[in-house]
Amino acid sequence: MRFSVPQFIERESKIIGPLTFKQFLYVGFAATILFVLYFAIPFILFTILAVAITGGALLLAFLRVGGRSLPIVAQNFLTFFASSKIYLWKKKEIPPKFIKLGKMPQEEKTEEGPSLKIAERSRLKGLSTEIETGIR
Repeated sequence: MRFSVPQFIERESKIIGPLTFKQFLYVGFAATILFVLYFAIPFILFTILAVAITGGALLLAFLRVGGRSLPIVAQNFLTFFASSKIYLWKKKEIPPKFIKLGKMPQEEKTEEGPSLKIAERSRLKGLSTEIETGIR
């Protein structure tokens, strides 16, 4: 029995536990920010920020839209809106360059008969007619 072997598989390897390196960076960066904020701001404000930062980090790390990660989707979104949508062709004004040449030697013209003969009717056309009509 034959099985098709999948090709061009793009899969990031798991580096730290069940997380890839990028996922670990997103979650670790959020945890570091939350650790600093825990000691720097009041607990009520910390709780609100912790929910927002944790949610954002988890979305960045694990959400996939159309098979692409959220940072790639966000990058494509921003690039699309930052670039121009109208493409106009603008001809560059470049003056033509003229080359000054000396006198060209004239070639002697000899009148000979036509070198190629013009056929009255091609053989291929005749064969085509014979095949279509069935008459020789």
